[in-house]
Formats: sequence, structure tokens, C-alpha cells
Amino acid sequence: MTITRQNTLRWALCVLALLALMAGAATGAKASTGGASGPTAATSAGGELAFSPFRYAGASWYGGPSMWGRTTACGKVLRPGTLGVAHKTLPCGTTVKFVYHGHALVTQVIDRGPYVKGRAWDFTKAASEALGLEGVGRVRYAVALSYARP
Repeated sequence: MTITRQNTLRWALCVLALLALMAGAATGAKASTGGASGPTAATSAGGELAFSPFRYAGASWYGGPSMWGRTTACGKVLRPGTLGVAHKTLPCGTTVKFVYHGHALVTQVIDRGPYVKGRAWDFTKAASEALGLEGVGRVRYAVALSYARP
């Protein structure tokens, strides 16, 4: 009798799992993309802001007491709490979303750089702390679609 109950329970669990899979497909649930992602949205002052698919790039941070008070290439004054990133080619003010080790940050390009091979982003001290980036790392990023290049 216990073997019959175990078999019945197994079949019932299989049927429930199959129904759950079919319900997910019927509601349009998306399959895992293995890290790739489609456009994402973040709230901005003007409503929703859409982002390009995420990419990966090398990043580091810059700043510190010796640089505080200096003006960046985009006209911002660098202070301990300044959130922003440096990028070589994106226009000043470009909004970018970053993800690193479970932390996310949406900020803007405020400076030029980095000028070290293998790095695409330089975070201000405050931005690197918000992401938990110490030193050099590889970050995921998505550029706001209004600035993204084809």
C-alpha cells in the first residue's frame, strides 16, 4: 500500500509541475537569457527611462581628497558625495545603469576617461561605494536608449 501511495504522489507532483510549466508558457513568461537582457526601465523625473541591453566592461574608481573641489570635463565639481562616471566617448549627461555584485546604480557621465587599457568606466568615489566596487572590477552596464548607439 505504501508503494502505491508513493507512486500516486510522484505522479501527482509530475502533473502539478507540468501544469505549472504550461501556465507559465500561457502567461508569456520569458525563459532565462543566461545573463543577457532586453531593455530595462528605471523611473526618472519625466517618467520611465528605457535602457539598452546590458553589456560588460572593466571599471575602476577615481577621486579622493586630492581631487575634491576640481571641475570635471563636463563641468561638475568633484566632491566626496558626487555620483557619476567618466567615459571616453559618451556625451556628458548620458544616463547609464550599472550592476555589480547585486548592487545597482543609475547615474550620469560627468567626466572623461578612463585612460587605462581594458577599462571603459571610471566611477567617482561615491558611485564606487554605492556599487561596492573596490579597486578594479568588471561591471554590467546599460545606456539610456535616448543615448544608445545602434
